[in-house]
Amino acid sequence: MSLTADPPVDKAAASPPGDDYGALKIVPVRHPWRWAAVAATAVLIAQFAHGLVTNPAWEWEVFAEFFTADVILKAVWVTLQLTFYGTVIGFVLGIVLAFMRLSASPFLKSVAFGYIWAFRSIPLIVQLLFWFNLAYLYKELQFGIPFGPGFFSFDTMGLVGAMSAAVLGLALHQAAYAAEIVRAGVLAVDSGQLEAAAALGIPKLRQVRRIVLPQAMRSILPNAANEIISLFKGTSIVSVMAIGELFYQVQVIYGRNGRVVPLLMVATAWYILLTSALSVLQHYVERHFSKGATR
Repeated sequence: MSLTADPPVDKAAASPPGDDYGALKIVPVRHPWRWAAVAATAVLIAQFAHGLVTNPAWEWEVFAEFFTADVILKAVWVTLQLTFYGTVIGFVLGIVLAFMRLSASPFLKSVAFGYIWAFRSIPLIVQLLFWFNLAYLYKELQFGIPFGPGFFSFDTMGLVGAMSAAVLGLALHQAAYAAEIVRAGVLAVDSGQLEAAAALGIPKLRQVRRIVLPQAMRSILPNAANEIISLFKGTSIVSVMAIGELFYQVQVIYGRNGRVVPLLMVATAWYILLTSALSVLQHYVERHFSKGATR
C-alpha cells in the first residue's frame, strides 16, 4: 500500500512508443570556420618556410660560417655573464627592497618605494650611460667616517670600467622590478599561516625561510623568469658602451662585410636558443616548487 497520495506510475506507459535512444545516430559538431582558420594558418607558415629556404637573400652559407665563429662565441659568453651577474645582484637587492617595503618602519618603506619609483622611471640606457660616466662626477670614492675624514680611497676611473658599469646598471635596474615581484609573491601567502607560526613560537627568520618563501616561489618564479629572459635580451642595449656582447659583435661584423641579414639571423638564433634553454630550466624549477600543490 502506498504511503503517498500520488497514484502509481506505469513506466512502460509513461515512455512514448519508439523512444529508443540507443538507436539514435550521434553526429559530431562541425566547425567549418575553425578548419578554415587552420588551413589559412598552415598556408602562411608553409609560405614563410618556403621563403626561408629558397630566398637567396637570407644567405644561409654566411649564417653557417659565423654562427659558431670564435668572435660570436666569445660575445655569447659576455652576454651570459652580463645576464648572470645582473640577475644575481638584482634579485639579491630586490629581496632586500621587497622586505623593506613590507617592513613596519615608515622610513624603510619610503626608501624602498623611492628607489623602485626612480629606477623604474629612468630608461635603462640613461642609467647605463650615467654609470659609465661616473668618473666625470666623482674622481675618487673615499671610505671613512661619514661627513668626516676618509681612511682610504679608490680611483673611480680604474674602479668602474665599461663592464662594471654595465653590470651595475643592469643589476640596479633589475632590482627595482625584482622587488615588486618578490613583494607580490610574499603577499600571496595566506597571512594566517604566519599567525599560526608565531603562535607556535617559530622565529621570524625561520618563518620567512621555511614557510613564506617556499610558497611565495610559486608566484614569484613565472614573473622572475620573464624578467630574466627580458634582461638576457636587454643586454643588447649595452652595445652603446662598446662592450663586446652578442649584438655589438654582430654589428661590428656586418659593418665590415655588409652581410646585415645573415648576421642578424646569427644573433636571432642565439637569442632563441638560449631563451629556450632558460624556459626549460624554468619549467623544472617551477615543477620542483609546485610539489604538494598539484596532484
